[in-house]
Amino acid sequence: MPAYHSVFLDEPNQQVIGNFALLPLRTKTRGPAQQLQQLSDTTELDIEPSHTSYDPLDEILSLFRANTFFRNFEVKGPADRVLIYGILFVSEALSKIRPGMSKRDAEKSVMNIALDTNFAIPGDAGFPLNQAFEPAKDRNEAEVLRQYIMQMRQELASRLLNRVYSDASGQPSKWWLSFQKRKFMGKQL
Repeated sequence: MPAYHSVFLDEPNQQVIGNFALLPLRTKTRGPAQQLQQLSDTTELDIEPSHTSYDPLDEILSLFRANTFFRNFEVKGPADRVLIYGILFVSEALSKIRPGMSKRDAEKSVMNIALDTNFAIPGDAGFPLNQAFEPAKDRNEAEVLRQYIMQMRQELASRLLNRVYSDASGQPSKWWLSFQKRKFMGKQL
């Protein structure tokens, strides 16, 4: 069974830095991403890929579980690299949430890594998948890519927390926490 690929592979007029797509996001976080309209007719847990406000972060969270079981992932385009990076970040964020941890404590832990400005981007020596990513052409492009990824990380952290703490118990979902130790493609951020 092959891995699930991004539905944004055929997105027209993608802005690309290196070979990482800067796709539109539905976010309130400031950054270089083009803004999609906020949801009014559905929830972020129920959004379908055909919805006009469906974004790569929705896709990352919906495909995370299935794709973490694959050790290999054939990259078919720049949108797949966004999916790969997002899955690696979700894995890292889940590793910070402990069973029995309150939502408030989990928010602190997860948002600390999301807000950390000292993270490797494609082309940096510490980036785990440099063989699948091209570096930015110059410093300006690298800075825009860093800002976009930072915007992605912050919004992804917020949406992940909403899913992990979706029930009224105030406890993290055991189902989501069961994926804490899985490594996508054998890698971690």
